[in-house]
Amino acid sequence: MVAKIAFAVLALAAAVCAEPGAPLVVAPAYVKAVDYHARPHYSFNYGVNDPHTGDHKSQSETRDGDYVKGQYSLLEADGTTRTVDYTADPINGFNAHVTRSGHAVHAAPVKAYAYAAPAVVKTIAPIVHATPAVHAVPIAYKTASLAYAAPLAYRAPLAHHY
Repeated sequence: MVAKIAFAVLALAAAVCAEPGAPLVVAPAYVKAVDYHARPHYSFNYGVNDPHTGDHKSQSETRDGDYVKGQYSLLEADGTTRTVDYTADPINGFNAHVTRSGHAVHAAPVKAYAYAAPAVVKTIAPIVHATPAVHAVPIAYKTASLAYAAPLAYRAPLAHHY
């Protein structure tokens, strides 16, 4: 794509700079040839060891053609390290061998306590009808040491008897 753009810019620049009646000459653009059928080959590895967050992991992988071989490991929440060795090829498919190392450490159980909700006392203020509009009437809720009011919205009655 870049080669096509460069070619178009060069052609435009040559056309602008050329004298009227002079032949148009453009230098050939460089085009990189890519072989899409080449045998794939790569190798990589990385690792993280962060004592602040407790993130410990690593991975490495190698590929040669259709054969892939790799390993990754990570620190589990229980303190063990899980290591996975894997291979993949067109004949055998994906195969993984998982191992764990280290001793699992579990947190001590938390003692459960019975919890009783505080008693709620409701006091309703008298409702005064005025006009058929929406009014706010406070309702007070009292708990052990807290008292707060919540508004109550209502409409006037639908029918009036005159």
